[in-house]
Amino acid sequence: MVGIELLLPVLIIVILIFSQSIKMVNEYERVVIFRLGRLSGVKGPGLFLIIPFVDRALKIDLRVVAIDVPKQAVITRDNVTVEVDAVVYYKVVEPGAAITQVENYMFATSTLSQTTLRDVLGQMELDELLSERENINKQIQELLDTYTDPWGIKVTGVTIRDVALPETMKRAIAKQAEAEREKRARIILAEGEYQAAEKMKDAAILYQGVPTAIKLRELQTLAEISREKNLIVVTQQSQTLETGNIAALSKAVSGNSQFMPGKKEQ
Repeated sequence: MVGIELLLPVLIIVILIFSQSIKMVNEYERVVIFRLGRLSGVKGPGLFLIIPFVDRALKIDLRVVAIDVPKQAVITRDNVTVEVDAVVYYKVVEPGAAITQVENYMFATSTLSQTTLRDVLGQMELDELLSERENINKQIQELLDTYTDPWGIKVTGVTIRDVALPETMKRAIAKQAEAEREKRARIILAEGEYQAAEKMKDAAILYQGVPTAIKLRELQTLAEISREKNLIVVTQQSQTLETGNIAALSKAVSGNSQFMPGKKEQ
């Protein structure tokens, strides 16, 4: 009985030690093992054993993490103040380096993202910032990836989410866009006039060589004008009408209009 009473506490202690030595992590996790303060290795995924009270295990998530970079006030190269916020995506590829090379890799990556964003955008003009976001995203990603590579971190993407401009700058950009559109409209109108003049010149040369053609064109124009019932068309066949004849003709037409049927004299 005494042996059983002594064996029971020992068995309980062994079970507790064994339960503390069994660890399990998911597929997307790894555990960095420190044995008596020295890096022992990286374990996982699944089940593995550690030595209780000797080994210290730190769990690392290998999934992609998104950092919401808060708005940064940036002064561009042409002295325009803008507020820019971005999103940085990264993941841990070397858990041992992420633990031993930097104190807090998440905080360090977030802070580095903010400073890199300000440094890169401060070297660009406003027009470049608004029109070349893809190149800016790629440049920031390459710089961050270079800085975080010794930490065992891979930056997979950077996206500039929003660029906030001052109200005065928005009005200036709107005026610039309006002026640009007016410029294009004037250029298109001038090109149309130029093309029309070229065609008219070609037509004049053609009519000069074939006089009958201009007469046919005149008859066609008269046919189109005659569709209006309230017009009087005066044509000339061979010579220019004299001023007196035109005046007499106008007086006769106006005199006849006073005796039109249905019109009462005043």
